[in-house]
Amino acid sequence: MSYWIEDRLSQIKEAFTDDYCESIDAVTDLIAQCFQDGNILFICGNGGSAADAQHIAAEFIGRFLLERKGLAAISLSSNPAVLTAWSNDHEFETVFSRQLEALGKPKDILWAISTSGKSKNVALALETAKKLGITTIAMTGNNGGILQSLTDYSLFVEVAHTPLVQEIHVITYHRICEQVESKLFPEI
Repeated sequence: MSYWIEDRLSQIKEAFTDDYCESIDAVTDLIAQCFQDGNILFICGNGGSAADAQHIAAEFIGRFLLERKGLAAISLSSNPAVLTAWSNDHEFETVFSRQLEALGKPKDILWAISTSGKSKNVALALETAKKLGITTIAMTGNNGGILQSLTDYSLFVEVAHTPLVQEIHVITYHRICEQVESKLFPEI
C-alpha cells in the first residue's frame, strides 16, 4: 500500500545530489548577505511557481520558524493590477522584467522559478536583472532548460516530471528559508 510514497521519497532523495546541496548552501549564503546588506530579494514564476514565489516571500517577510524582524522579499507575481494591466496593454513576456526595471537596484537578487526551465517571461526577467546589476538565482527542472546560461546561481534538477520538480522545489526553499533565519538570527 505504501509503495508509491517509498518510490517518491527515493526519487526525491536521488535529486538531492552533493552538487545540488552545495548549490543550496551557496544560495543560502547569498540571500542571507543580501538581507544583511539591506537589499531586496525578488522572486518570480508562473502558475505553481508563482505560488512558490509568494510562499517564499511570505516566509521571509513574516517568519519561517523564528519570531524575528521581517526581511525584504517581494513576489513579482503578487500584484494582480500590475500583472493584468501590463499583460493587457503590452505583453505577458515582460511582466516580471518591467517590475524589475521599476523596483530593482544593483546588489538586489532575483530568484526565478520555472518548473520546466522554459518560461519566456522568467528568462526575460533574468536578462533584465543582469543588465541592472541584480544577482540571479534560477530554480528549475529539466536541468535548467533555457535558463541555464542566464543565471549566476543555479538550483537545477535533472527531473522532468512536473509534480516531482515542484516537490523538490518546496523542500529546497524551505531549507533555504530555515538556514537564512539561522544565519541572520543566531541568538533566537
